[in-house]
Amino acid sequence: MTHPSTTRARRTNRRTQRATLRRRSGANRLAASCRRRPRSLATVALAAGVAKDAASGVASGLRSVAKRLGLIPAATATTRRTVAGGRAHRTHSVARWTLAQVARLVAAYRPRKAEYVAAVALIAAFSGGTR
Repeated sequence: MTHPSTTRARRTNRRTQRATLRRRSGANRLAASCRRRPRSLATVALAAGVAKDAASGVASGLRSVAKRLGLIPAATATTRRTVAGGRAHRTHSVARWTLAQVARLVAAYRPRKAEYVAAVALIAAFSGGTR
């Protein structure tokens, strides 16, 4: 007969393992989706592992770089915001970018804020850029 605390500890361990698996599989699903088709800049940043608050700022910086370079997005759509949790009823026009376009934007982007520099390094590694 096993001790009740052992069963309880095992159940707790399994619960944390399931939570870790859900988090990892969700991140992998998002990353695979970004590799397959064009996604918004904020979504690519989130898939690369950038924090939500930094992702929206970096996406804004990358949009201004795209404007400067004259680069147009691969697709446009009307959707709910990924960064805002995707639950709002207001829709926004979203530009969708391929990973090759994101890599080009990241190569031309020179952020000054330390957290944006770290975020750009993550995005460059994810998109196959040169940083």
